[in-house]
Amino acid sequence: MDFSGGKRKKLKLGGDQRNACYPHSLQFYLKPPTENISLMEFENLAIDRVKLLKAVEHLGVSYVKGSEQYQSKLEAEIRKVKFSYRENLENEYEARRRDHISHFILRLAYCQSEDLRRWFIQQEMDLLRFRFTLLPRDKIQDFLKDSHLQFEAISDEEKTLREKDIFASSPSLSGAVLELVYKIPFADALDLFRGRKVYLEGGFAYVPLKDIVAIILNEFRTKLSKALALTARSLPAVQSDERLQPLLKHLSHSYTGQDYSTQGNVGKIALDQIDSLSIKSFPPCMRQLHKALRENHHLRHGGRMQYGLFLKGIGLTLEQALQFWKQEFIRGKMDPDKFDKGYSYNIRHSFGKEGKRTDYTPFSCMKIILNNPPGQGDYHGCPFRHSDPELLKQKLQSYKISPAGINQILDLVKGTHYQVACQKYFEMTHNVDDCGFSLNHPNQFFIESQKILNGGKDIKKESVQPETSQPKPSVQKTKDASSALASLNSSLEVDMEGLEDYFSD
Repeated sequence: MDFSGGKRKKLKLGGDQRNACYPHSLQFYLKPPTENISLMEFENLAIDRVKLLKAVEHLGVSYVKGSEQYQSKLEAEIRKVKFSYRENLENEYEARRRDHISHFILRLAYCQSEDLRRWFIQQEMDLLRFRFTLLPRDKIQDFLKDSHLQFEAISDEEKTLREKDIFASSPSLSGAVLELVYKIPFADALDLFRGRKVYLEGGFAYVPLKDIVAIILNEFRTKLSKALALTARSLPAVQSDERLQPLLKHLSHSYTGQDYSTQGNVGKIALDQIDSLSIKSFPPCMRQLHKALRENHHLRHGGRMQYGLFLKGIGLTLEQALQFWKQEFIRGKMDPDKFDKGYSYNIRHSFGKEGKRTDYTPFSCMKIILNNPPGQGDYHGCPFRHSDPELLKQKLQSYKISPAGINQILDLVKGTHYQVACQKYFEMTHNVDDCGFSLNHPNQFFIESQKILNGGKDIKKESVQPETSQPKPSVQKTKDASSALASLNSSLEVDMEGLEDYFSD
């Protein structure tokens, strides 16, 4: 893809040629674009793609993916930026072309670090899932073939022969009619096999249409992950172009969400407040870490990293952090000298005072959910993602969540909507119908909780009252889901205006 300062000469393609370039409204982005485009179009496409992916992220943590509200609102967002989404719309060439080029532009911006790649892959997967649900049944086989996926739908005779076994092995088919079934090599259906959700025979998995999207998304993730790694290797050549380097840097650094590394409340949290705050304002992932630390007087490395960076993000200074961890570990019969030699360095390192002097940022929800799952004896991770459902239910009961509320949360967890489940927990523990924001970070949970408990004011350093004397907050019912999304879109537009101003300077 070449860039020029002048106007781009549009390719003059006939109808058949256009259809051959982009036969479907969705794609695996296997071939990069080869045409020349202007720098102005490059910038505009980049901005529109970021707008769309941010909307995908916000909707994904505000609504259940695949629900009617989610589908309709995401369709509206795609229409705004004029990208492709439906198969049978007329004059789709330009929309599909914009979608194709903009995806590869953002590969350049989001290949530069693990966090950026993770964020980009997740949003692109959600976008592909949405588009696949709109793909007509008669187009699915052509799409699979064009995407180099060797998945063939079995014949009606073969389907009838195995119908009983397929129904018994596929929970997603409960009460449904068996339509298309795909015969897939066993190795490509490991996720379904691991969850005991697929029928196996002779080294092949027989996957119903309802479940095929999970396999397609897994293939897409693998291919995109490899492509981003290759892009990162060739990035120095692109960054040597002084026209593109600042643009790509600004794109990648500004729009994956707040990292909560710089806080105006540093030093405003007293150590004797942490026990009370853990009950009132910590998300479940941090609440369980704090409880485990108080009970065992020790946390393994994964727990110390997740909880330590969270405490740093809510305002603990380096001196407070050293005091907090040392006091707790000594209660576990650890020798003070052993702590100073074995643990204080790691705490100073996380504050950027040792080693490479990297000032580490608190973990986001996505990083906690996708990275470093807890093992036996660990307490880090996301309770909604990593806890056994029965243990999670007991934990929610101990948090005084109502039985109806627990059922709602467990239903969301069953559907793998972990962040939405955590958001529901926030609403129930803070007595609001709708929290009015999309939850994507534990430190965001804490900040929004403190705003509610303090009447919208910043965190105040004050002596801690016993929990029993704290009245249950009476909060005016917040905006409904649509107005919450409107506020999110408003803030996103402000962000994008800043990005557009940056590019126009």
